[in-house]
Amino acid sequence: MDSMESTLDNTTLSTISLLEARLLRLEHLLYGHTVQQPKAPAIRSMQELEHRFGILLQRVRVYAELLKLYKSQPTLFQPPAPSQPPSELPPDALRAIVLAAASSYPATASALTAISDTPVPDPADSANLAALLPRMKGIEATQLAQAAEIAELRARSEAVIRQWYERDVISYSNFVAGIDSRVERAERVVRRIQRARDEI
Repeated sequence: MDSMESTLDNTTLSTISLLEARLLRLEHLLYGHTVQQPKAPAIRSMQELEHRFGILLQRVRVYAELLKLYKSQPTLFQPPAPSQPPSELPPDALRAIVLAAASSYPATASALTAISDTPVPDPADSANLAALLPRMKGIEATQLAQAAEIAELRARSEAVIRQWYERDVISYSNFVAGIDSRVERAERVVRRIQRARDEI
């Protein structure tokens, strides 16, 4: 008798613990936090759970509707065994569904075979790749710094070339152009003098 009462007590406490865990998960999903209740006698725990569940049903209308549907149609929440065909469909409809999907069975079997034949990568390689991640991030940072330095050097080089072109090349071109114009003037003067001498 004592062993039966002990077993019943253990079953009751286990059931209450499972119900409380489910209720805590629901509260966590809905509100983002849960409050762990202190341990209490079984009857008080059940009353507390019923109270909290009632509050949950009042605040979330969908749960209340689902509970009503479960009470009125409990078979909807109990899926049939995989070997049992749906009772709502006649055999002809079931046969048509199976025959319509028959062509996809070989392709599915082939795809599953290919997946099973695909070798699983060596965990050591994955571990090595994971160990290389910090080094790869360091290399990436170095490359970014080098790219920034190259961009700065390119801008400075362009500025130096522009300055050299504007100051030296253009100045030299102006100097050469001035000498050419002076040479042309001198040649004109020489030719004029030469013509004057020839006329005398």
